[in-house]
Amino acid sequence: MSFANAVKDRINGAVGLVPCAVGGTAIKEWARGEELYENMVKRARESVKDGGEIKGLLWFQGESDTSTQIEANAYRGNMEKLIEDVREDLGLPSLPIIQVAIASGLDDNYMEKVREEQLNINLPNVACVDAKGLDLNEDHLHLTTESQVKLGNMLAGAYLKHFAASP
Repeated sequence: MSFANAVKDRINGAVGLVPCAVGGTAIKEWARGEELYENMVKRARESVKDGGEIKGLLWFQGESDTSTQIEANAYRGNMEKLIEDVREDLGLPSLPIIQVAIASGLDDNYMEKVREEQLNINLPNVACVDAKGLDLNEDHLHLTTESQVKLGNMLAGAYLKHFAASP
């Protein structure tokens, strides 16, 4: 909500969010053909069937990819393929995507590798905001409420800087 609140007065039109998050999932579970991916695309299409326009994708995922070196090393390729597929399936070849570089992971041994993979994606209309340094809950995995609000504002700042036309 902090993202929507931060952009609503700076863009023309309403802001709608289509939440598709599922906690504890690895990037491979979001591949084309997998249930999570297909549901995400279906919900996105459904959100604009009576008008409106998809203006961007916010992506905060990766903690579950810190479990093994193989998964961590494959992250960038898997994410780049997801970006390619979602753009193709939605018919939006230049869809803006803002990814969050994770602040925590299931295994600290591979967290930095996943972060490196996220921060080094170099595709058109893809930006990354870094959640490192935001406060975590006592579980040392999830962001505090205050940090979630900060992250929403960081996402909004990135969207407005890179992708939003002036009103």
